[in-house]
Amino acid sequence: MSDTVVVGLDVGGTSTRATALNLDGVRLGDGRAGGGNPTSHGADRAAAELLAALRAALTGVDPTRVRAGVIGLAGAGRLLADPHGRDAFDRAWAEAGLRCPYTVHGDALVAYASGTATPDGTVLIAGTGAIAAQVRDLRLDRTADGHGWLLGDAGSGFWLGREAVRRLLTDLDRADAPGVLARRVLAELTGTAEVAARPRATAEAVVQAVTRRPPVELARLAPLVVAAAREGEPTGTALIGEAAALLAASVSRIRPAGATDPVVLGGGLLTGDTPLAAAVRTELITRWPDAPLHSAGDGAAAAAWLAARDLPEAADPAALHARLVPPPT
Repeated sequence: MSDTVVVGLDVGGTSTRATALNLDGVRLGDGRAGGGNPTSHGADRAAAELLAALRAALTGVDPTRVRAGVIGLAGAGRLLADPHGRDAFDRAWAEAGLRCPYTVHGDALVAYASGTATPDGTVLIAGTGAIAAQVRDLRLDRTADGHGWLLGDAGSGFWLGREAVRRLLTDLDRADAPGVLARRVLAELTGTAEVAARPRATAEAVVQAVTRRPPVELARLAPLVVAAAREGEPTGTALIGEAAALLAASVSRIRPAGATDPVVLGGGLLTGDTPLAAAVRTELITRWPDAPLHSAGDGAAAAAWLAARDLPEAADPAALHARLVPPPT
């Protein structure tokens, strides 16, 4: 068994996952903590969650055996440009007993590496937000979208939720009876699926319900759209088709026509058995018929693999990937 240990962290807005692996692929420990994104939670709280996840993953592991680490993080560039944030993460790393260096990579690169060891390719992520990125020599090269709910994230969970509300408001403006999806959205937002005698009053209640909450919370309506599309409900089916086309269009901005390198699909809307995942796969196969499609998998293990690649004993990165990163389930 290899004595060399690497640590990988997959840091998100709602959870932080850490794993410790040796180079034989033996998982020595895992840790989970709350959201560790400093943009969302502030540097000090994010660092505290990072430390909690690290300590859990290193239970029973001598931290001096850890030779390298990678932190996968949305908004990695902002952390690296913020001295206070980087200092907070440095302190957490040291308090976990780690003396080796660590590297911060964007979550898009980690998602890509969780799906393939191929150094060049494309990753498309759709969850609450959406982003596409081109990878060159396992470094992020070009990106498309990821501009946030106000200016972008086309085809994302937020986009699905917002568009479902817009369709509902259109029905109310026309005094049309809302369809199945629209009534579910109405009930979720206002507590009732009933439309007032004056439809404008219901429309105003919908607008108030949306504007009382942070805009990004519209993403919580995305599962209603997905469920409606599964049932063949017309509006849900149409929205899924539009979202898939938008996501494929984002990929087209950065991926050459005829490219044959792999595409990795990440994010909750694209890694599960969802109508959107199926529609996106169809769009991508139509545009790049010779490109392999992979699903993103264990981000923490992929981060550990990225850390291990820079060690002298990592002579065969593809074989190392097969040992360290489990195939997506």
